[in-house]
This record gives sequence, structure tokens and C-alpha cells, in this order.
Amino acid sequence: MPRKPLRLATCLAASLALLAPALITAEPAHAAAKRIRLGNSADVSRSSWSGPAYTMNGSGAVVPATMSKAIDAIRGGSGTLDVVVLAGSAPTSGSATPECDAVMPLAGVNSCTTWTLTSRSDGNNSAANTDIRNAEFVYFAGGDQCDYADWKGTSLQNSAKSVVAKGGGSGGGSAGHHINSAVVYDACRGSVTSDEALYDPYDPAITFTTGMFSWPNYGSTINDSHFVSRNRMGRTMAFVARAIEDGLTTGGAAWGVGVDDGGSLLIDRNGRATVAGADTFVVLGDHRPERADPDRYLTYNNYKIWRLRPGQTYDFKNRPTCGHYLRSIVNGVPDRDLYSGTPVTNCG
Repeated sequence: MPRKPLRLATCLAASLALLAPALITAEPAHAAAKRIRLGNSADVSRSSWSGPAYTMNGSGAVVPATMSKAIDAIRGGSGTLDVVVLAGSAPTSGSATPECDAVMPLAGVNSCTTWTLTSRSDGNNSAANTDIRNAEFVYFAGGDQCDYADWKGTSLQNSAKSVVAKGGGSGGGSAGHHINSAVVYDACRGSVTSDEALYDPYDPAITFTTGMFSWPNYGSTINDSHFVSRNRMGRTMAFVARAIEDGLTTGGAAWGVGVDDGGSLLIDRNGRATVAGADTFVVLGDHRPERADPDRYLTYNNYKIWRLRPGQTYDFKNRPTCGHYLRSIVNGVPDRDLYSGTPVTNCG
């Protein structure tokens, strides 16, 4: 379910303060961190877990099919575990806990706790961090990934890492999908369209956060969401080119991972990803762009693109060198349809 970004309200308050300084003498206080727990009040106590496992969703909602498989993988098929959902804002309508409402009916769930954290300082909330560290799966809700990027450097960042390190899991949808990649398109200066990004890969709205999370087998990735429905292939191509040109990834390569609405990517402990619900696209740039400069059209020859249908897999640990189709951007314009092509089968 969409969540209204807190930053819009903050900007409005700031504008009002400029217009009426005599009436507004102090910055508005942010909403207090809010906790809602469903299920058992006591956490599971267990010495070892069988993950990690991850779910990367194209839209904000939990996808029960992949979430259930992630839970089974983490608990090794027996016992129960605890889930924490992190949100930067409350839902604007409906249930206050939409993600936990979907999680609680799944087998193997002991509890699901939603934390709504509306400021950077909330990333150091001791009660929230205790819940995260005691959980076996942390799910970042849909909303605004800039709110999540703002938690970099807080206790929450290390608490989420500790969940994966003990064999638990992480995931999210929409904004929560973005924050789980190695390079995060953080949208802190607003959103960008594919046309805008291809015409200027250094558009001011293209900003990145690095060093937030780098999950095992998932390095050098840049996630994107609502991929086909909002025509985001072009901007992912620009993100990949920027990541390589600016040295945000290692080895001179970057992988864009675009998941469409209703789609979900389940990634197991060995880095093998399985697609569910809707198509996923993996976009590889394996060389520096022919041209990526401010205020100039992007030119990049031969992106390698894998279109993965539901049920198909992609090995992020041993990344394939075959099965892709090729597409190029010349002076900001795609050479052909970006979303389909004939896969290369003879890769030498």
C-alpha cells in the first residue's frame, strides 16, 4: 500500500515558516516513533538460522509466495521466527499494518512488528533496534527511499545487517526494494523519468547512496521498481552508466535489477534468484559509457539485458555470461524496443 512521504509535509511546513515568520517560531516536531506488534509478545529464542534469504518486490506490498519461501528457508522448515517491518511514514488509508497483515497468516511466523520511524534520529531508537536485532527478517515498506537512506550511519543500519549476518533475511517493496541494493537511487532530490535520465545522466534528480547495505552475492547492483508499468528501463540504464563512470561499483561493471508491479525476486543463501508474479529485468553494463557527461545525451553501446519470466532464475553469485539480448542508447535514444529481444545463445 502506498505511504505518503514525510518529506512533503516537512517541506510544506518550511514554506509556511518563510511566509509567516512571526507566527511560527519553532520547527515542527516530528511524529513519535510508533510500534504495533501482532502475534506473540515474546520473541523466538534459537541459536542458529538457515538463511540468509531476501525478497525484492516491484511494488510495496508483501508478496506471500516469495515471503513464505524466504521464511521457510530461514527457519530451515521448522520452528517459527519474528519479522519486523520498517516504514518511514504511516499508510494514508486502510490498515495501519498492511505488511504484517499479509505476513501473519504465513506458516512459521511467531510475530510481526511494524515500526514507523519518521526522522533520522529514530534510527537510533533503542526499542526499535532491539526489535530488529531480535528478529529474523526485516522488511522495508513502500514509501520514500530517501527516508531510509537517511538512516545510514545510525544504529538501525547495523541492526539490519545483524539480522542477515545471523542467517535471517531482508527485503522490501518499491522504496524498500531500492534500499536493498548496493547502490541506491535515493530520490532525495525528486524522481526522474527515463527520458530525463537518458537526455542527461547527471540530471540533478539522479542522486545515489552507497554503503548502506551490501548483501552477500548481491554486490554492484542498483534496484529499480514499478519497472515496466512506469517505463523505467531507460533510467536504470542511465543509473548503470553513472555507477560505472563514477566508480560506485567495482570491476568496471554494474547490474540494474528492475522488478515490475506485482513481481518479486526471491534470493537464496547461494545467490540464486527466482522470479515470481511478474517479469524481472537484469541490465548489465560491463564497460564505461561512450558518453556520460552533464547536460549531454547518454551514449552506451551494448547493454546486456536478461528478461526473466516468473519461474526463471538468475545466479547472482555466478553471474551468467549468456542468455541476454543487446540494446544500445545513442544520443539519448534507444536503438530498439528495450523490453524484448532475441537472447544470445552462442556466447563463446
